[in-house]
Amino acid sequence: MGEASEVVIPLFGFLDITGEVITMWIIIALLAILSIYLSKHLKERPGTLQNIIETGIEYLDNTFSSTLGHKRARRYFYFMGSLFIFIIFSNYSGLIPGVGLTKYLKAPTSSLSVTIGLGICTFCFLQAASMRAKGIKGYIKHFISPIIVMLPLLALDEIIKPVSLSLRLFGNIFGEEMVMEKFYEILPIGAPLIMMALSLLFCALQAIVYTTLVSIYLDEATEVEE
Repeated sequence: MGEASEVVIPLFGFLDITGEVITMWIIIALLAILSIYLSKHLKERPGTLQNIIETGIEYLDNTFSSTLGHKRARRYFYFMGSLFIFIIFSNYSGLIPGVGLTKYLKAPTSSLSVTIGLGICTFCFLQAASMRAKGIKGYIKHFISPIIVMLPLLALDEIIKPVSLSLRLFGNIFGEEMVMEKFYEILPIGAPLIMMALSLLFCALQAIVYTTLVSIYLDEATEVEE
């Protein structure tokens, strides 16, 4: 579990496919299939699966609304919701038997390259949302207020935000895998069940923390809309 990523399919050196990437593709494909299926089978009297998903969406909407307000939470829900769903499924994929024990399947968020990719996507989204909310002049003014000498510090702050999110997520998930591996070595009989129960809570918590922090940054970036 704690081993470095191994190349599964070499592609030109800089596009090498690892176990994390394969698992990520599987997660994206399964989520796409599930979304298409559910969108075509929505019912006025929802079944168990539809109820669970609607409850989850309502929870996320309320969580984002508490930070962004109802209007902005709905406007940016497509990104925030997708981010949460991808992270929590990526985290939980590490709990599937066999994942992490072979180079072909590994939890995506246990790889720094994947979490940095999420950080880059978050950074781009925050800048785009800020420009949309404030306009180009307002966006530039943000970096030079109250005086122009603040420009380097404020620009650095925008970069540090996604970097800290990436390192936090990677460190927590990778650290969890390391701890579980050591517990298995010390107590192979009872530890798996105990750690599995804790991991169910921990993986969900990491997805909530990441998206909550992003919603706070998004509130700062688009505060003129309210």
